[in-house]
Amino acid sequence: MITVAIIEDEPAVRKEISYLVQQETDTELIGWGDSVGTAVKLIEEKHPDIVLMDIQLRDGTAFDILKKLAFIPQNVIFITAYNHFAIKAIKYGALDYLLKPVDQSELKEALERYRRKRENNPQWMQRLSMTHDALHSSELPESIALTSIHNVRIVPVHDIVYCKGDGPYTFFFLNDGSKELISKPLKYYEELLPLPYFLRTHQSYLVNRSYISGVNRSEYIVLKNKEEIPISSRRKNAILNQLFPQK
Repeated sequence: MITVAIIEDEPAVRKEISYLVQQETDTELIGWGDSVGTAVKLIEEKHPDIVLMDIQLRDGTAFDILKKLAFIPQNVIFITAYNHFAIKAIKYGALDYLLKPVDQSELKEALERYRRKRENNPQWMQRLSMTHDALHSSELPESIALTSIHNVRIVPVHDIVYCKGDGPYTFFFLNDGSKELISKPLKYYEELLPLPYFLRTHQSYLVNRSYISGVNRSEYIVLKNKEEIPISSRRKNAILNQLFPQK
């Protein structure tokens, strides 16, 4: 059975989420909390497989809860009415991110994501937590939330070929040939996609290093799909040192 804890301070919403969880044949609801204190106590005592956590509580936020835990669970499904929390949620290793009112099919998909991870990678079960210090390391997250006007799309980071900034917007170019327009500036994503995995080759470009095939005249990054990404003159030395470190 998959044990589930619910952190939600609105009784009506909590009741609805509890009902949706109980419709799954392999889940067991082991408790709920409605404040920062009760949430911390529940998570530390029960160690639930999945935490369904509202981001905005009456006495704080989900992030306040995570900061008080000795270990930050990576099996949290964040729930909120405000999609501007999406990126911060992903930074905390969210398993998924759902908007209120919670749709049953979306909750099913989030639970299925957990099942697939557990089935395909048993070792992942032993890594469901990471220390608070690790949160601030330069490790690359598995996924990132791309928040557009109409939805929040969870995209594996390894599917991102490069990002192109255009003023207050960022285009994400993905390895399936598609692109997403997000109403956040490129700098907003630079912290989420850090060195050495992504290179800021230019004021307007952030490139996934795994898609780089070479450099053209020290002026362009050449991608595996033959696209060329400009290298700014002031970043040239740093980029070349990253790609071709001196021994």
